[in-house]
Amino acid sequence: MSNSSIPTEFLLLAFADTRQLQLLHFGLSLGIYLAALLGNGLTLTAIACNHHLHTPMYFFLLNLALLDLCSISTTVPKAMANSLWDQTTISYACCATQAFLLVFFISAEFYILTIMAYDRYIAICKPLHYGTIMTSRACVNMAAAVWGSTFLYAVLHTANTFSLPLCQGNALDQFFCEIPQILKLSCSDAYLREGGLLVVSAGLAFGCFVFLVLSYVLIFRAVLRIASEQDQHKAFSTCLPHLAVVSMFLSTAFFAYLKSPSMSSSQSLNLLLAVLYLVVPPAVNPLVYSIRNQEFKDAVWNLMTVFQKR
Repeated sequence: MSNSSIPTEFLLLAFADTRQLQLLHFGLSLGIYLAALLGNGLTLTAIACNHHLHTPMYFFLLNLALLDLCSISTTVPKAMANSLWDQTTISYACCATQAFLLVFFISAEFYILTIMAYDRYIAICKPLHYGTIMTSRACVNMAAAVWGSTFLYAVLHTANTFSLPLCQGNALDQFFCEIPQILKLSCSDAYLREGGLLVVSAGLAFGCFVFLVLSYVLIFRAVLRIASEQDQHKAFSTCLPHLAVVSMFLSTAFFAYLKSPSMSSSQSLNLLLAVLYLVVPPAVNPLVYSIRNQEFKDAVWNLMTVFQKR
């Protein structure tokens, strides 16, 4: 591979052409980013400091909040800096790092959401065996497996992508570096090298999707058989926030990556989908989990009260 096939930098897609709109984008992005930092930061602190929340469900919620913080911090600060300083460039090394971190955090979040569905399935469908199945060691092992396997996957995926010769310039049709956009710049014959890894990735993602659907079918069947309305409400209150987060994550991700080629040519649509997919969920997830979960709301409220007294 010749050195000429390796660009020194990439050109990212700008949110706006006029200075006023760029500053408006900076302000909106800053507000959403601060909301995500505050919401997920409170979630992490509340779970870590409240011993009543040291359960498998909240352990995985802590992992989800950490992943949300990491994923939004991977893309939004760079986009804000570009809007503030009227720039669209990103260096080759920074682009590769951003793509790697994005694959790592997004993949890990999907698998954590899958494990959270399994946790709810065991808690509702097999409550007598919950304590023996979802032990502290089992939860730590599952979380470690997710972080370790997705890290290895991100390394392989990113290394394979950025080793391809790029023959289609250096302009990306996105405001951040993502692997599908990098692949569009590769030579046609080199693109096939990614085929096997993409097929494996799609197979794993589809398997997790099927597992999620089956888990919630069994969960809702079990909940509807509960005689007490109070117990039904309690079961739904622990499942619906997770289901809402999963639905938002999957719907935006599927639409972003499976949209038709004619829709892919729209830059404004690509920007909108990217924001819905990467920026909005990390900011909204803490709110979703606090709406119907009184125990979690009480823990966050107590934490805020302690901060106010100080």
